[in-house]
Order: sequence, then structure tokens, then C-alpha cells
Amino acid sequence: MTGVQTCALPICFPVTIGYGVPCKCDYPGCEEEIDRGLSYVCGGKPYGGDYGCGLYFCSKHGGGHFCERCINEEEPFKPKEDVKEWIMWKLTDESWENWRKENIEFVEKYKKEYKL
Repeated sequence: MTGVQTCALPICFPVTIGYGVPCKCDYPGCEEEIDRGLSYVCGGKPYGGDYGCGLYFCSKHGGGHFCERCINEEEPFKPKEDVKEWIMWKLTDESWENWRKENIEFVEKYKKEYKL
């Protein structure tokens, strides 16, 4: 189950969401491996609902509830980029073929970066 977030604050670049999407906690310096499911999204609802920032955090940093920045009504953290495992899936899995045709710049950038 995945969807694509196109431009909801603070994330303004295409971000694929869902339990099947691996990522790292968006808390600065945290490398905890999580996913982009509701269990980890700040606000506990898709894209953060009405009050969360929509970033993804491990349980230590507020995942599924609210991150410290939202609790303190501060600007959100900078989101982390997709992990290589997910980018490679999007570049190579047949189920993403149509998406690749619609996102040529992304595909070219990462094919070059990963020497595909």
C-alpha cells in the first residue's frame, strides 16, 4: 500500500509513502531504519493530518505521534532523501515502469549516480 505525496509541507518533492517504503528516521543524525507508514508519520495520519509535519520518525523521536518540533510549534526538520534501496526499486522494478516514464529527470539523475 503506497501513495505519492507531491507537495505537502514541509515536504515539497515527490515522496512515496506507505508501509512498504523503507526510509530512515527524519530526526537529524538518527539512522534508525523505519518505513513511511502511519506508524511512523508525525501526526499519525497521511501527510501528517491537520497538525503534524508529515515527516517520518522512529519511536524514540515521535513516530506515529508528534515530533518535538510540532509539539513546540517550530519549523519542521529537513526531510531526508529516499534510501538507496528504495531508489533502486523504483529504477528497476517493472511495477514502476509507468512512473519512470513520467519522472525522466529523477531516473536520469539516479541512473547516473548509481552507474546503471
